[in-house]
Amino acid sequence: MPQTKTIKKIVEKIFLSKGLKVKHSKLCAEALINAELVGAPSHGLSRLKMYCERLDKKVINNNPKIKIRKISGSIAHINADNAIGFVAAQLGIDLAIKNAKKNGISLVAIKNSGHYGLSGYYAEQAAKKNLIALCFTNAPPAIAPHGAKKTLFGTNPICFAAPTGSKIPFVLDSSVSMINRGKIRVAAKLGKKIQLGVALDKNGNPTTDPKKALQGVQLPIAGFKGSGLAWMVDILSGVFTGGNHGGKVKDPFDDFSGPQNIGHLFIVFKPNLFVNDYLKRIKENIKRIKKLPKLKGVKKIHYPGENKAKRFELYSKKKISIPSNILNEIKMLNKS
Repeated sequence: MPQTKTIKKIVEKIFLSKGLKVKHSKLCAEALINAELVGAPSHGLSRLKMYCERLDKKVINNNPKIKIRKISGSIAHINADNAIGFVAAQLGIDLAIKNAKKNGISLVAIKNSGHYGLSGYYAEQAAKKNLIALCFTNAPPAIAPHGAKKTLFGTNPICFAAPTGSKIPFVLDSSVSMINRGKIRVAAKLGKKIQLGVALDKNGNPTTDPKKALQGVQLPIAGFKGSGLAWMVDILSGVFTGGNHGGKVKDPFDDFSGPQNIGHLFIVFKPNLFVNDYLKRIKENIKRIKKLPKLKGVKKIHYPGENKAKRFELYSKKKISIPSNILNEIKMLNKS
């Protein structure tokens, strides 16, 4: 189990070997390691091989000429030129934060990007700078629209982050499927089962086999409501931004016929636009909820982001635990 700094350096070196700039290599490694440290390995090192394969096959541009079109002081449109998603999204959230600090609110849309990891990674950066953020991105087909037999919508995460007046911001980062697709892929890699009730096989039967789930359909949260949310995210991050949409986002693991052209949308704004005592009010809000009577077995009511922060603090003090097959992938990439 390599130390965090060591494995991060190895990942940086691997991205450098694929032609990424030093700055971009560091940025990508940081995002992948962060996913491991917050307890989301489905978006961490298990995806490194995939990113490298896409770089090798030139469907991710290792030296993109990213263009920013300023529409107003608060609004910008980024053409990421098929950059790796981490690079495009970091540029986008940095710009959104800067514009929101200056103008109160910011809207940044990105097209021609790729998978950018955890949405919460970007939203949290805004919240830690005393801003509220909404992040949207679409994904390859995994969910069938309500009433349809074929997948079309991605697991399309919805992310919201807000400052709380403490060092731990409120960060809600959730896919609109019962389970994110990355967890199913990790289960397939490790030969583990997934829980019943989250996916169907290609014949429409409930399955606990992750490989059959990947060939079948993932189930949305809340039935038709989840399907509607997936559609909403597809409109916001795909139709609205100029990115692919309506089932056109390519699967990063299986489809190397061209770039993904994923779209991202960042909405960032100051929390005191309408009230001067936001921090007092959010602290009161959280206090009221935490004081509610608890169900049997529940010791404490947590707000979204608290458990993630605890995992980050805990895992940052330990060695990263990497499954042997993923560790072997990293070793092979490092050798090559």
